Amino acid sequence: MTPSAKRRAIAILVDEHRLAVRRACQALRLTRAAYYRPPRAAVARDAAVIEALTSVVAAKSRWGFWKCFDRLRLLGHRWNHKRVYRVYCALRLNLPRRTRRRVPTRLRQPLAAPATLNQTWAIDFMHDRLYDSRPFRTLNILDEGNREGLAIEVATSLPSWRVLAVVDELIAVHGVPTALRLDNGPEFVAEAVAVWAAAHGIALRFIQPGKPDQNAYIERFNRTYREEVLDAHVFDSIAEVQAETTAWLRSYNTERPHDSLGRVPPLLFLRRSTSTSESTSQVST
Repeated sequence: MTPSAKRRAIAILVDEHRLAVRRACQALRLTRAAYYRPPRAAVARDAAVIEALTSVVAAKSRWGFWKCFDRLRLLGHRWNHKRVYRVYCALRLNLPRRTRRRVPTRLRQPLAAPATLNQTWAIDFMHDRLYDSRPFRTLNILDEGNREGLAIEVATSLPSWRVLAVVDELIAVHGVPTALRLDNGPEFVAEAVAVWAAAHGIALRFIQPGKPDQNAYIERFNRTYREEVLDAHVFDSIAEVQAETTAWLRSYNTERPHDSLGRVPPLLFLRRSTSTSESTSQVST
């Protein structure tokens, strides 16, 4: 029986049954000092524990209870583990805590259309689902010089090693670009990508977090691809998505007029020296 419940029971015995306070306290085994002492709110009673515990968690967000408790003991606090754990749970610190993703600081990347090809390739991911709700991703690569879609790779998973494999295949066909324009996705900030870029002499131009306008060319390309392919068809398999994407990408590069290119297709605006216009650089799954 908690002290607060005992106080309520004593009050009933005194008020309704006319029992003396001393005898009522003896019956409920509560001292008269405890009965007369005004109850303190739990927050006020545990204020010191709350302050000490939250300060430790704020500094070490990944520590569990026992590390926090041992740290409090080292700081000189003598509360027992039961009381600290009660406060720990009341603060909901026993639940998984999500920490903010640390995003590196990036410089603003100016968006200027290169006068020649292979100056800057823009890369981005898209997400969608098949008819049976299975998710898939697409890796879209664009040459900013003539807005040519170099490749759209479709798969359920596209880790960094597969991204590099697709880019290597494009390099074998079109040559090495001067730079790649990327966002801050985990596939792009991986150490393997930095090592690969240094080995090929390719600059990595990361846009600022939350600034997709710094990668506007491929964002516009993604919108067209979604409207004319992903939202226009119902797909049952990854193979169907890849086949429809391959046909659409060939048409986009050779037939579809582009408003910002003088209403001509990308390969008519700025043709490549290699004869790859008919076999547009689409990498199969």
